[in-house]
Amino acid sequence: MTSKGFAQLIGWVFLAVGILGFFPAFRTAPLAGEVPNLAFDGGFGYLLGLFAINWLHNVVHVGVGIAGITSARNVVHAQAFARGLTWLYGALAIMGLFSLLNVTFGLIPLFGHDIWLHAGTAALASYFGYGRRSEVTEIDKDYRQAA
Repeated sequence: MTSKGFAQLIGWVFLAVGILGFFPAFRTAPLAGEVPNLAFDGGFGYLLGLFAINWLHNVVHVGVGIAGITSARNVVHAQAFARGLTWLYGALAIMGLFSLLNVTFGLIPLFGHDIWLHAGTAALASYFGYGRRSEVTEIDKDYRQAA
């Protein structure tokens, strides 16, 4: 898979997950006393019964999805998207480990299964943003289009 393919795939996955989070059918309500101290708790629940979300969390997923889809048009933008995703989701994974930060200052829940998902996303993004060399044909094609 190329960097552009990664950006496009991740973009569509994040867009779909963000949209699904707005539908109560895909969100499990928390148990009594399980709601964290959120300043914004609208739409709080567990996506597919596992991942803590609220409406702001869903908006972030939709935004990341749109960014991934639009960055997939160009290899340079796709690599920049992957690099940004590496740092953003790496930071979110680390924040999820600390009780003071795992609700993003009361706005977005980042605890539980979100921690390993964010860490995995950061690791995969780092491969396509930093570790993987672009294919010569991928760079060649974009270079010819720009000229």
